[in-house]
Amino acid sequence: IQAAWNLKTRALTEMVYVDEIDMDQEGIAEMILDENAIAQVARPGTSLKLPGTGQGGGPSPAVRPVTQSGRPITGFVRPSTQSGRPSTMEQAIRTPRTALTARPITSASGGYVRLGTASMITNPDGPFINLSRLNLTKYAQKPKLAKALFEYIFHHENDVKNALDLAALATEHAQFKDWWWKVQIGKCYYRLGLYREAEKQFKSALKQQDMVDTILYLAKVYLRLDQPVTALNLFKQGLERFPGEVTLICGIARIYEEMNNISSAAEYYKDVLKQDNTHVEAIACIGSNHFYSDQPEIALRFYRRLLQMGVYNCQLFNNLGLCCFYAQQYDMTLSSFERALFLAENEEETADVWYNLGHVAVGIGDLNLAYQCFKLTLVNNNDYAEAYNNLAVLEMRKGHTEQARALLQTASSLAPHMYEPHFNVAILSEKVGDLQRSYTAAQKSEEAFPGHVDTQQLIKQLKEHFAML
Repeated sequence: IQAAWNLKTRALTEMVYVDEIDMDQEGIAEMILDENAIAQVARPGTSLKLPGTGQGGGPSPAVRPVTQSGRPITGFVRPSTQSGRPSTMEQAIRTPRTALTARPITSASGGYVRLGTASMITNPDGPFINLSRLNLTKYAQKPKLAKALFEYIFHHENDVKNALDLAALATEHAQFKDWWWKVQIGKCYYRLGLYREAEKQFKSALKQQDMVDTILYLAKVYLRLDQPVTALNLFKQGLERFPGEVTLICGIARIYEEMNNISSAAEYYKDVLKQDNTHVEAIACIGSNHFYSDQPEIALRFYRRLLQMGVYNCQLFNNLGLCCFYAQQYDMTLSSFERALFLAENEEETADVWYNLGHVAVGIGDLNLAYQCFKLTLVNNNDYAEAYNNLAVLEMRKGHTEQARALLQTASSLAPHMYEPHFNVAILSEKVGDLQRSYTAAQKSEEAFPGHVDTQQLIKQLKEHFAML
């Protein structure tokens, strides 16, 4: 082994020398030993960072809106996919949350998130347990007490370091034969960002005891390492051992959806419904896919099913209103949106409803009502890029060029991943004769949506014009 190591180091050193790159021994060792390093350019269909390279092709942004990370908006808000990975702090602050809190979304376990409750606090002047005074070695020798203590430290106190110390002592006391402690150590490593160490612990636990929850944790590790194909294979192997397990089938569907392979995701969501016909996420995602596939009548059936199951919230009535409008059932459209406004819990939800009401107003030709709806959208949520874009279009129709340009610039700065504001700026600039700005905006539009035909035609016209000059 030592000889092989020397050969490997010498070969790398020679390569570096030939290429005339100045790198010290520490840098070479880091190249060899960094297990968390992933390929900078992934093969097509193997990365979540480049979802557009998936084999399924994915829906067009002109038909289905996309998130900042380039994925289509799903029919169900999930902690790991809704936010993507914001590139700036400003975008992270504006990212939608599932909970009404100021902090970003976190997920504590494979299936569920355990929340600390106020009932744990016995003394209002101090903590329930003073962790700094605990003798972890003593408690590690009492298995039943140690497990309860670990869950309190990990889930309630969120003290990963002490939880890891307790788990390490307890698994050592159990002579490394207790799979449960290995899973807990893996969870601690995952929280600390040590994904390869977490992978080893989960794999070791699976060898001792085959559990669905452990498979879910291990899949989370692979997804964080940007290895969706490995996670898919893991889920499929788990289905061989646990046939018909809903959480595993749903995990496969989520990964396909993140990779823009919408058709495969829909098939697996249908398999979920074969096992559990009350699965809200599967029903919502299938309904969303039908809506964006220009089948609002079928989507309406799925959303009505959710209503029959007792789901009663603003989002559902908002979707019902849109489905009724596009299915030409106008008698139910406005009443659904009224119910959605009544059930809205915060200003962001209210803004979504007013924005969709603006679309309904545009559809029936009442542009004054549409203008008021989009204004009300911005009153409730001042960062609503789509509303800025649509207001700009209405201002352009009125001939207010400068106001439209200002609104479009605001929309493009709030949502650089959207192609519509860039394309509208290009059209507006081309009409007033500012060809250079038009060409720059058209290039940004093409970068956001390479398949947009109108953008390509505009760029072609501008290039011909520049060639004549």
